Formats: sequence, structure tokens, C-alpha cells
Amino acid sequence: MAFTYNDPVIFAEYAIDTAWACRQAGVQPIAVTAGYISEEARPAFFAPMAAANIDLKGFTEQFYRRVTGARLETVLDTLRYVVHETDVWTEITTLVIPGFNDSDEELTRLSQWVAGELGPDVPLHFSAFHPDNRMRDVARTPVSTLRRARELARAAGLHHVYVGNVHDTDGDTTWCPGCGTALIVRDWYQILSYRLGPDGRCPDCGTPIPGRWEESPGDFGRQRIPVRI
Repeated sequence: MAFTYNDPVIFAEYAIDTAWACRQAGVQPIAVTAGYISEEARPAFFAPMAAANIDLKGFTEQFYRRVTGARLETVLDTLRYVVHETDVWTEITTLVIPGFNDSDEELTRLSQWVAGELGPDVPLHFSAFHPDNRMRDVARTPVSTLRRARELARAAGLHHVYVGNVHDTDGDTTWCPGCGTALIVRDWYQILSYRLGPDGRCPDCGTPIPGRWEESPGDFGRQRIPVRI
């Protein structure tokens, strides 16, 4: 069960209690968050979480102040804490906004920081922006920009870099960093091929792929259909 869209940090007490209840019921709770949380509150918030997807919205203090009203360093501290001081499986998402955080320099520095501070196996997702709310005058992110960001991140040493909010099978696929074979082929939210067992090793070369693996994946397709009772 994922806490998402409304950042669970803003209803932390409820999210923490619900996450512990999920654990007791055998359900894995996931926090989808901007990571803007104080040092004092982090341990209690992340303790019951099985996984987290943390937004790294840009890589300059100017961007964070201008667009989010927050501070970059606080988010970086959260990422360091969750990756190095907890067993929470952690992935990162950056929404790439044309003219705001899409320069080669910023994307490269962001990717190098992730690789150097968190490690090459932390997955990084570059997602497409679409005009909405207070940013309707900003263009949609071109697919070419996401592909460029992915190549810059791979060149920085990251093993698992993805593109999001677009159809790009190559950018949605999990590739073995050892032999280069396709392990999980996806198109948007649909899994087309799944070749990993519960040990998480590449079936061709035996390279271990960090993650949380099962014998077979769930399959909700492109959208979940509510069950009518």
C-alpha cells in the first residue's frame, strides 16, 4: 500500500500508525514523498516503511526556493539517512521541467551525487512534466530530454535509470549491469517480460540485482479496475 499524491509527511502521525497496521497485516507500506522532513522526525516516519520513492525535484538551492519553497539540503539529508541508516528500499524520482531543471550540467551533477553519495544501484527515475495548475505556461517535457537525462545518469555510473510518464520500453526496462540482458521489460506500467526469481539474480550471468523480488510479479496493467461487489 502506497501513501502518494498527498505527501504522507503532512499527515505523518496517521501515516505512521497506518503503516504499522499494514505491517501487522502482512502488507508492505510504501512512502511516496518529497523527503522534506526534519532530522528529528525521520526515524519515526521511516521505521514502519518497507519502501520509499523520494522526489529529488532538482539539484540547485535556487530551484528549490523558487519552485517549491523548500531547501535542497534537507532532501539530500533525508536521502542519505534512508539509504544508509535504514533497510527501506529506496528509489528516486526527478520530474524534469523544461527550462527549470533540465540542463546537462544540473542533470549530470544530480546523477553524480546519487552515484557517489547513495551508490550506483539506487534506481533513478526521470519523469515527464505536463502543464498543470500554476505551471500551465511551461511546455511538456520532450521524450528526447528524458532519454538524454537517462544517458547522462548512466554515464555517471548509475545502473538502473528509468524514464516515466512516456512510452519508452528501453527506458522502462531493468537491464543487467553485468551482461546487459533485459531482465524486466515494461511499457509504462505494464510488465511485458519478467526473468528474475526470488533470489534476484540475472538468469544469464548470475549478477545479483538489488531489490525486493518474488517468484512472479503482480500485473495490474495500465490501470487498476475497481472491483464492484
